[in-house]
Order: sequence, then structure tokens, then C-alpha cells
Amino acid sequence: AYQEGLENEANYLSEILKQLSGNTTRVLEGTQGIPGVITLRKDETIKGAEAYQLVSTPEEGIVISGSDEAGVFYGIQSLLSMFPPATWAAPASRLELEMGYIEDRPAFAYRGMHLDIARNFIEADDIRKLIRVMAYYKMNKLHLHMTDDEGWRLEIPALPELTEVGAFRGHTLSERDNLIPAYGSGPDPAPEGNHGSGYLSRKDFIDLLLFAKAHHIEVIPEINFPGHARAAIYSMEARYDRLMAEGKQEEAEWYRLIDPQDASVYNSAQNFNDNVICVCTEGPYRLFETVVDEVIDMYEEAGLTLEILNTGGDEVPAGVWKGSPLCQAFMEEHPEYGKFENLQAYFGGRIFEILTKKNLVMAGWEEIVMKKNEEGSWIPNPEFVGSNMLPLVWNSIYENLDLGNRLANAGFPVILCNVNNFYFDLAYTHHPAERGLYWGGFVNTRSSFDFTPYDVFKSTLADKWGNPYNPETDFEGMEKLKPEAFKQIIGLQAELWSETVKGGTMAEYYYLPKLIGFAERAWVGQASWGSIPDQEKRVASMDRDWNRFANIVGQREMPRLDYLFGGFSYRIPPPGGVIQDGKLHANVDFPGLAIRYTTDGSEPNVDSPLYTEPVEVSGKIMLRSYDTRGRGSRVSLVE
Repeated sequence: AYQEGLENEANYLSEILKQLSGNTTRVLEGTQGIPGVITLRKDETIKGAEAYQLVSTPEEGIVISGSDEAGVFYGIQSLLSMFPPATWAAPASRLELEMGYIEDRPAFAYRGMHLDIARNFIEADDIRKLIRVMAYYKMNKLHLHMTDDEGWRLEIPALPELTEVGAFRGHTLSERDNLIPAYGSGPDPAPEGNHGSGYLSRKDFIDLLLFAKAHHIEVIPEINFPGHARAAIYSMEARYDRLMAEGKQEEAEWYRLIDPQDASVYNSAQNFNDNVICVCTEGPYRLFETVVDEVIDMYEEAGLTLEILNTGGDEVPAGVWKGSPLCQAFMEEHPEYGKFENLQAYFGGRIFEILTKKNLVMAGWEEIVMKKNEEGSWIPNPEFVGSNMLPLVWNSIYENLDLGNRLANAGFPVILCNVNNFYFDLAYTHHPAERGLYWGGFVNTRSSFDFTPYDVFKSTLADKWGNPYNPETDFEGMEKLKPEAFKQIIGLQAELWSETVKGGTMAEYYYLPKLIGFAERAWVGQASWGSIPDQEKRVASMDRDWNRFANIVGQREMPRLDYLFGGFSYRIPPPGGVIQDGKLHANVDFPGLAIRYTTDGSEPNVDSPLYTEPVEVSGKIMLRSYDTRGRGSRVSLVE
């Protein structure tokens, strides 16, 4: 039974209950809690956005009350989490729940996941699956990274070359037909079996918006400028050549993104020397506004209002624009900018004006609210404090560990995306067979769980190579978050970049189970142990809390993920083992996973002996952990 306005939530729950029980539930309007009925209703006495209460009694059945529609939806997720994990594997006509009372609300209004579909394309069906599991774990923002050097992934009908050229990679003589190969995409630009090619059509994107809306997730599109723009640059050069051949010079130059005489020498983080637009000509601003207008139209067609647009803005390399005659002339006319590096802030101001005119919040990586001082160091730009800008702080490496603190203390609202806690494309561990990068260290499920948003020094126990920090000396001189600035930390976001990701199944391995640790921290906020001043006592408390959480993940969440929404290809951690006094002692990161072993040098399989307690062994011992479906981990060797 549902209160008027909660039809979406009622139908969502009804569909899942049908999967769990094999029975079709009646869905009808009503708000009175009665036995044998699940009632969904809004309650204005419940304080806080997205907050809810869940009450289960024989007298009133199950009543989920929310402060708003999202609160009711999250109450439904808690209800679903109360069903035994085995229920998801096989329908059970009878489902029993204990009586209970839950009162719950999120610590952060912004609980986000960033997905890069530009470097390697990820299909719409896989994005929908991510949306479903995000919603299950009460996350509410999907930041879609759709444009970069290696691909433009959103159809813009007014500028067809953006996807006709920029969405495909393969062998090419000129890059006027498609972009060059990258990240193992191969010579053939056809999308079949090639994760370097592909894009979301206008209809695909609108359908995704509608699907996300039904799951209370806001999709935040990213159009990345002025760096990371190689796909757009070459797409517009193809357009320029086509129109020039047709004798349409003015039309050809309208959206051109470069100064053809630019002799600047630079090298980007990805080793490109041709991936930054010329900010001193009008083409980029025309293109940006055209793209934004078309994206706004897609949201309106989905019955939504675009509120935030992410503009990227990161990793603009040193040396850009200095050799451009157009920019040299511009700097002579505008000496107030001082250095060529400050043209990035000029560009940011221009696109901020475009977005402000359209009532949009300008989000982007931290560089959008920073500038270079006289010494050449990046500092918060006071001119942008109080404006409609939303920085996402990713750079938490070494001397920038306190960057989020500095921006929040300066008055900016901040989303923390710390590399060493939330970058899901970084490998789980340093084993050579482990997928993922390691430039920012290694990130596992606990990396997110341990995060202390209001005092990042307390959750930074070692550098990216595992060398322990001395908190008394290593963070000396860094800026702490002022208590009055706590409210400026408005959310957390996890990142999955796709340079090493080949499709949705591999993406699942990268983001699960890491997503569970992140979701816990984003919803619960800073744990109680985060305020313990003594490091030894704090770490002991963290360890106890992690032990509780790891058992929940291994015994409840992983068995559920085996079948939830069709099942996920999450990473199964390999076991650890040691031989003491002739006996094998083994364990696994997430208790509940089965451990099987062999003693004859063969790799374990699902029929190998099950480890349950220390056992006498001899010879070459191999171990492997398994999920409930019989999927195995990497093999561990113990001698």
C-alpha cells in the first residue's frame, strides 16, 4: 500500500518481491498500517532529507515512512537487506522478518560514483546495472565522464562529428575518420569486441536518465575542457576539413578548437602534445554552449532539470598556449592575466558565465577554483568563493593531502574524491596478477571504510608504498579542517577510470566490493573512532569495527551479490595461509567465503577439500577462496 506520489517506489518494491517470493503482490493506494501489508508513506515529522523510519510489527505489518520519496526508497533498500541472502538465489514463497524499528538518515547529501566511459566505452546496460547496485547501497549521484582525449561518448546531433569521429578508435592516417588506438583497443574501429569504440545515442542517454530517476540517482554529465580534449579537437578538425572542401569557410571556423599556428611545446599526463583547446579563440565557447544546450534538452525530454554540469578542468600541462599567436595577441591586450598559465582561470570564468546564464552549477576537479600565485603554486582562488562552483578534490597525494581542507576552509563546498581512498581503478594489492594501476598506491575495500572525512590525517597511516607515517611530524605544517568548515564537506565520491577496464564485467571486479566500504562511509559519515585522539586506541577501535564490517561483507553481502540483479563479478580475495607445527592455518579477508586447498601441487577446484580448521598437511599447498556460485579467487601458494 502506498501514499499518493509513491507509485514508483511501490512498483519497484513489488517487482523485487516477485523475484524473491515468486508471488505477485497487490499494489494499491493507502496509508494505514495493517497486518500482512507493507505500507509506504511520507511523514513530515521525520527530519532530514532522504531520512526514513522502518517499523515491523504483527499489528501494523511493515511500515516505511520517509521524509521524502528518496527516504521511502532507502527504507525499501533496508527492508530488502533484511531478507536472508539465500532468498536471492532461489525464490521462497514464505519470507519471515524479525520485528524491528529502524530510524536512519544519511550523513552526506552527495554520495557519488564517477564512471569513466570515455577512455574505454562501457555499455548502457552495464551502466544500468551499476545504477541498480548504487541505489541498493543508498548512493545518489552518478558522475558520467563522457569526453576525454581518447573518446567522445555522447551523441550531439548538432555536431555529428563528435561521435562519428571522436567515438571510434582504430588505425588511421589522419584521424579525420577516427582516433588512433589506445589502451589496447586494436586496429579495427568497429565497436564489436572493441572497447575503444562506442557511444551513447541521444535516446540511450535519455533512457539512462529515466532509469536513474526511478532509482533516485542524479546523473551528472561531464564535458571535459580545456585539457583532455583531444577527441573533440580532432572531431572538429574533421568538420573543418569537410566544410572547407565545400567552400564554407565561416561555418568551418565557427566551432574550430585550435590555433593552427600554435607552436606551444607541452606534454600531458597521458603523453599528448595536442590535447588542449585554444582558449583565446571563440570556437571553444560556441561549441561548449551548443553541447550544453543539447544536454539540457535531453534532460527536459526525460522530464528532468539539469542542475549540475561537470566541466573537468584538470591536468592542463605546463607550456600550453605560450606558442600560440592568438594567445600571444590576447595577452598583449589583457596584461591583467600576467602569465599564460592564468588563461585556464580565464577559460573557467568564461564557461562559468555560460553555465550561470543557464542556472547551472559548475562542477569540476579542484583546479576550477584555484589559480597560480606569484611563486607558481596552486592556491584557492578567492574570486570564486560564494559562487555556484563545486570542486571535486581528487589530489590527496603527499603535499596535497590537506587540499580538501584548504578549499573547505576557504569557503568552498567540497566533494572529497581522495585518490588513496576512493580511486577504484587502483589495484586492490601489489600482486603482479592484480588488475589496476598503482600510481596513487593501492586501494581496497578497507581504504574507503577507514576514511575520516573531517580529519584525513587520522586515516592516512602509510604512504602509497606502505611506509608508515609519523603523524607527529609528517603532517606538520598542513592545514587542518576548521570545525566551522565541517559543513563545507558536502559529500564523498568514488572514482572508476577505465584505462585498464575492458567492459562491464571487468568494471564490476573493480568496483565491488570496494563500493560497499565506500557506501558505508558516505551514508554513515565519520565513524565514532574518527575522533579518538590517541592513534593506538583509534586504530584498535578501527580494527574492531572493520572486523564487524568484514564479516558482514563476507557472510551476507557477497552471497547476496552472487544473485542480486543478475549477479555481480566482484573480486574474490585470495586466502592467506601459513604452516605452523605441520598444520595449515588459513583465513580470508571476508570471512564466509569458502577456502579450498590441495596438497599435491594441483590448483584447487570446487571439489577440493574445504578448509574449516587447522589441518595437518605436507608438500606444496595451494589455496583458493570461492563464492556461492563456485567462482574462485587467484591461487595462493603456501610452502
